[in-house]
Amino acid sequence: MMKNELSYTLSLDSSEVSKCLLCHDPDCTKACPKHAPVGDILRSLYFENYLGALKKLGATDCRDCPAPCEKACVLQDSKIPVQIQEVFSALKEDREVLPEHKIEEVDISTEICGVKLENPFLLSSSVVASTYDMCRRAFEAGWAGAAFKTICSFPQHETSPRFSAIRNHSRSFYGFKNIEQLSDHSVEDNLKIFRQLREEFPSKVLIASMMGRNEAEWTELARKCTEAGASIIECNFSCPNMEDNTLGITIGQSEELVERFTRATKKGTDLPILVKLTPNVTDMVPMALAAKRGGADGIAAINTVNSITGVNIDTLSAEPEVRGHSIIGGYSGPAVKPIALRFISELAHCPDLSFMHLSAMGGIETWRDALEYILLGAGSVQITTSIMQYGYRIIDDLVEGLSEYLKCKGIARLDQLVGAASSSVVDPQSIERDTILYPVIDLKRCNGCGRCYISCMDGGHQAIAFDEETRRPKLLASRCVGCHLCKLVCPCEAIGVANKAVSSHR
Repeated sequence: MMKNELSYTLSLDSSEVSKCLLCHDPDCTKACPKHAPVGDILRSLYFENYLGALKKLGATDCRDCPAPCEKACVLQDSKIPVQIQEVFSALKEDREVLPEHKIEEVDISTEICGVKLENPFLLSSSVVASTYDMCRRAFEAGWAGAAFKTICSFPQHETSPRFSAIRNHSRSFYGFKNIEQLSDHSVEDNLKIFRQLREEFPSKVLIASMMGRNEAEWTELARKCTEAGASIIECNFSCPNMEDNTLGITIGQSEELVERFTRATKKGTDLPILVKLTPNVTDMVPMALAAKRGGADGIAAINTVNSITGVNIDTLSAEPEVRGHSIIGGYSGPAVKPIALRFISELAHCPDLSFMHLSAMGGIETWRDALEYILLGAGSVQITTSIMQYGYRIIDDLVEGLSEYLKCKGIARLDQLVGAASSSVVDPQSIERDTILYPVIDLKRCNGCGRCYISCMDGGHQAIAFDEETRRPKLLASRCVGCHLCKLVCPCEAIGVANKAVSSHR
């Protein structure tokens, strides 16, 4: 592995890191005799901030330590605790393959339609940004701003429970469903919060998300939010959970309504306007163009995806179950990221939207996730589900991880990367189809599990044989089509790609 390779693979066992529960006030940190921030290091590794983790570990040497941190792990009594000493030793070994800084100072500030953000990370409009205290703690933690939970002048009637989730093997949310609606505070209570936040945090960006039932309400809410100190207005045309089926997502699925209510909002404010659009459409571009015609300055996307996360096979009710019933609700979390990236890419490719700001959201957990949106054209990112699961503290690794990446790449300003990968997405007629990249099996890394053989035989093109004597796979090049399914299923990353493209005309 060469230095300065940003897509590095570490020798440390990521599955060991994924066991960490990311405790509040972790006992492992308190137990460390060398006073290393053990919990913070594990959290940085969890969120792929490897350079930040190494920086926090510093010169700490764990080789002769009796590892009281492992004995203090809350998993001690019920499961095998995180092998912290093993993880930290592997991190030390990886010091030589981690990329080095090309520059030492970078600027990750950005802006939304002329409104400056100290970094690109915002709370998205949801429960994570629904009170003064929550926004205060987020701002103090380092978030650049918040899209406050959508304010409205009509009452909300919420359900209990209102969340359900799909989990990965470590029990973290992979997909998350909510059937929650808008802010349950009065307009005046929310405006009071706006004023207080503006006074105490003048450098933070306060986005007023709002929803009206008619043009007069959109105009009046925009006026009031502007007077209360909002930095930006965000029109919620996309909530899929509304009790009134004429609002939210219904607006976002109609070009006529998007344009009409954006124009009504514009009448009430001189602030920049973002229009938050729904992914529950075949094509978002026409809706964005309608927003532009109505006077919008930018697009926020995506809101949640219509979903049913599962059915309780004991009660025979969809989830979340509310007295034996459920509804189709909004899906978020890492599972929706590929869908959101697609919409951001399509918006960024539209020439008529080229000067509109894109504020992206959908499944962002790590700095890498955020960077992918930025590379496809987003100028800022908004986050909810990851905060709900891990807390505001994730901002440390978002900011540090992104900053370290820029330093290693030698890129002084984040804005140089906005849209840098946009041109890599082309239409089906333009993709190159005349060569094959064959997989290369590293037999030294291979553990002989045979997963590549099984997948290729039963789900691919029968291009891998398995030697029962050596317990190792062998590529049958004459059958291989270069689909790389084997590379994706390999659990020990022992399959790479040929350095040379080979003609597919065999």
